[in-house]
Amino acid sequence: MKHEQIAKVVLAYSGGLDTSIILKWIKKTYGCEVITLTADLGQEEELDGLEEKALNTGASKAYVEDLQEEFVRDFVFPALRANAVYEGRYLLGTSLARPLIAKRMVEIAQQEGAQALAHGATGKGNDQIRFELNAMALAPELETIAPWREWDLRSRSDLVNFAEANDIPVPVTKEKPYSSDRNLLHLSFEGGELEDPWQEPGPHSYLLAVPVEQAPDTPEIISIDFEAGNPVAVNGETLSPAALLRRLNHLGGKHGIGRVDMVENRFIGMKSRGVYETPGGTILHLAHRDLEGICLDREAMHQRDSLIPEYAKMVYNGFWYAPERTALQAMVDATQGNVTGTVRLKLYKGGVYPIGRKSPVSLYNPDLATFESDEVYDQADAAGFIRLQGLRLRAAQGVAAKGQGKS
Repeated sequence: MKHEQIAKVVLAYSGGLDTSIILKWIKKTYGCEVITLTADLGQEEELDGLEEKALNTGASKAYVEDLQEEFVRDFVFPALRANAVYEGRYLLGTSLARPLIAKRMVEIAQQEGAQALAHGATGKGNDQIRFELNAMALAPELETIAPWREWDLRSRSDLVNFAEANDIPVPVTKEKPYSSDRNLLHLSFEGGELEDPWQEPGPHSYLLAVPVEQAPDTPEIISIDFEAGNPVAVNGETLSPAALLRRLNHLGGKHGIGRVDMVENRFIGMKSRGVYETPGGTILHLAHRDLEGICLDREAMHQRDSLIPEYAKMVYNGFWYAPERTALQAMVDATQGNVTGTVRLKLYKGGVYPIGRKSPVSLYNPDLATFESDEVYDQADAAGFIRLQGLRLRAAQGVAAKGQGKS
């Protein structure tokens, strides 16, 4: 689509230096109307005044929307039901936020008659892929403008000079040591000393979770209630999805829970070191996993577990709305109907320790599991079971023995 064919653009807008400049740059470069969307996902940044700021910078309309409940209910909880973890450690905090932002941008674009979407993600990261693939899945007719892949601004100084030249009200402050992304599920840190994978993260990388050395010396016991795989209450108090995650962020954070320091594989092809703080999400992940132990059939659990890496990779790489993720979610959710009950956990010095679990639909049978005498299990039956399981092993050993004899 040529520049002159784009009359309206919907821009993902934070109000910071980058997106403020992008707003003005798009107007100047494309000569079009720019509508902004600021999504409140629990980042706790100051959102007051952003609508006025966007309008003063040139936006024709500015949306500022609280999407916290939808984010946790429709994106975080489905991934929780899948026990999704990328490369064994990352709970997908940023990855889960992007499809919701893309969805809302598409809805606004369709409502306002826009021809394109725009974002401030750089050409090196994952977010450009997530924004654009998710938008393509929902509205392939919309174009995407990615200024970091188009303009000739290459440094912070270039951005500041552009802002000053165009009367953009962006305060010039000392550069933050990190590039961060925050929402209700997590806070990520990249850049600064973290670019050296041998260096320990600095003190400014602690915000949601205290260092374990500063965590209380006394453990705290909490309980979480689940219904059909979704958490619904903390310590017996029923809470909305967003309020529940916010509560657990506070509880986990003060005990130093949920910090991950890792080098991950970006979809774009490079390795990247990041520090993630996910206190509430870590507690929920471990509690959910523990409750499944008494509620899920063995083979159903093992089959679902074999698909966790694929599910996590789909979300990480930007395929939330792809047919394969939707199909896999249906399979996961089919396993979750009986994941209902309560888990009791001990929070202590960065650790989450399940110490009790119960469920009205538990598959755990104490009469079968007991080490004391029972009348429901004949131990002699195990001999035949073992012999049958060993048939193929004995056959394989026989073939191996013949081969060794010939040599």
